[in-house]
Amino acid sequence: MKNFYKSLLAIFLAAIVLMPYSNANAGNKDRSGEAGAGELLINPWARSAGWGGVNVSNVRGLEGTFNNIAGVAHTKQTDINFTYTSWLQGSGITLMAAGVAFKAGESSAFTLAFQSMSFGDIEITTVDQPEGGLGTFSPTLMAITLGYAKAFSNSIFGGMSIKIISESIKNASAMGVAVDLGIQYVTGEMENIHFGISLRNVGPGMKFSGDGYSLSTAIPGKNNLFTMTQRGAEFELPTQLNIGAAYDFLFDIGRFTAAGNFTSNAFTKDQFTVGGEFSFKELVLLRVGYAYEDGIWDDISEPEKTNANKGLSAGLTVQIPLNKERTKFIGIDYSYIPTSSFSSTNMFAVRIDL
Repeated sequence: MKNFYKSLLAIFLAAIVLMPYSNANAGNKDRSGEAGAGELLINPWARSAGWGGVNVSNVRGLEGTFNNIAGVAHTKQTDINFTYTSWLQGSGITLMAAGVAFKAGESSAFTLAFQSMSFGDIEITTVDQPEGGLGTFSPTLMAITLGYAKAFSNSIFGGMSIKIISESIKNASAMGVAVDLGIQYVTGEMENIHFGISLRNVGPGMKFSGDGYSLSTAIPGKNNLFTMTQRGAEFELPTQLNIGAAYDFLFDIGRFTAAGNFTSNAFTKDQFTVGGEFSFKELVLLRVGYAYEDGIWDDISEPEKTNANKGLSAGLTVQIPLNKERTKFIGIDYSYIPTSSFSSTNMFAVRIDL
């Protein structure tokens, strides 16, 4: 019990230390839109997105690359995942994510993950030709995550990852680097009590550059054209701090996990998320979550409504065991997120857990 209180104290001290880095103005709605790389706040993994990413304290394997990198330390041997997302269905925006996490020794694990967001073909327009007819371009947002996590004991797990961020259109692009940090603590007689903290998207600002910032012009009285290049403004990354807890209720036929999480956003509203997951012998899993923020119940036309999601999320997983001990699975994940705009967000994933 003494070790439990020491570890719990360490977690709260870590939260206090990390909080300033999440930005002193966290949750300030007046700063919405001032950061860039907003795609880093979209969960690309179907399983954890099915209950709003509330599993910061108990995420396991590859999906920890999003909300808590410490969860990668729980990788059994190899975790492979491919997820396809139809984001705001009807908008033509898709998000694809793939990755692998693998055990390296008795207590360490590494992960490599890739995500790409595509917006389809967009008509090129100019001041002289506002109706287009000049062809199309395809914006692309990408991020590659390299992560390492370690089990420091049977109860304490920590991790760190580096993200390489790329954003581009036809004639301009930006590159950036961000760091994620996370810690998890597991306790209880059945190891069914979970605590977790993660700090995400910490890094230097990004800036666009390229031919899109150049303009050919003529000096009065001269026949030659000169090229003028403007400097793009630097933008910050959407830093985020998460503090979560979860409790597993264990039964003969399965498990029910209740979880809660507080998210402190540097450039958007803070969120409180609650969720639950029911597992029937790890063969069929059902989950639901709800994320609350100021104005989440408002109509999309209201000024306080700054989130396209309605706060609800739900998911289903079906798994086929690959061994008698049911420690290795191949599974299919599906998540549904209702939205105020367009139809909804639908996510499909194929996952192999060895």
